[in-house]
Amino acid sequence: MITIIDYNAGNIRSVQRACAEVGIEAVTTASPADVLRADRLIFPGVGAAPSAMDYLKKTGLDAALVGAFNAGTPVLGICLGAQIVLESSEEGPQKCLGLLPGKTVRFRLKDPRLKIPHMGWNGVRAVRPHPLLDGIQEGDEFYFVHSFYPRPAREDNVYAVTDYGGDFCSALGYKNLFAAQFHPEKSGRLGLQLLERFTRWDGSVATG
Repeated sequence: MITIIDYNAGNIRSVQRACAEVGIEAVTTASPADVLRADRLIFPGVGAAPSAMDYLKKTGLDAALVGAFNAGTPVLGICLGAQIVLESSEEGPQKCLGLLPGKTVRFRLKDPRLKIPHMGWNGVRAVRPHPLLDGIQEGDEFYFVHSFYPRPAREDNVYAVTDYGGDFCSALGYKNLFAAQFHPEKSGRLGLQLLERFTRWDGSVATG
């Protein structure tokens, strides 16, 4: 059973539909108690970091998510959920969840042909092995919609990069957390396969 955290940040139903497409039973919840007792958590989201963090704090979902992570529950962050797991974001002055060190930053593109937000299909290149990236090949593309991206403080927390006016971190991880800046639920076969691998992931990583 997968539990999808509903924190008023969009794209919850599309994630649930994608799970159903590959036979994954998934429920949504806005209850901190449900988050703490979940077997596996998906933390999706679109929108702005300040409003998302405000909602998480008001509902107690922030503490519940931190508690579940500390207890070893496998967590999959998606898009906004891959940004606010870091300590802070340039999108606002708020503190973020701080599940791993780093900051979410704004694209600063020198090429005028590149638009913000970065929107559409783009390649994801694994830079170190992770169970959720198994089978992803050079040139495989996933779907993106974002104006900010995660910048972990430690290089060994970066698991995949994408080129958009230079490489940026498109997948990060630490212990039982894996987070993707792209949208697996909108990325066709490859995204669905990643979701299916998440159902079998025990929270351990291939390398340290």
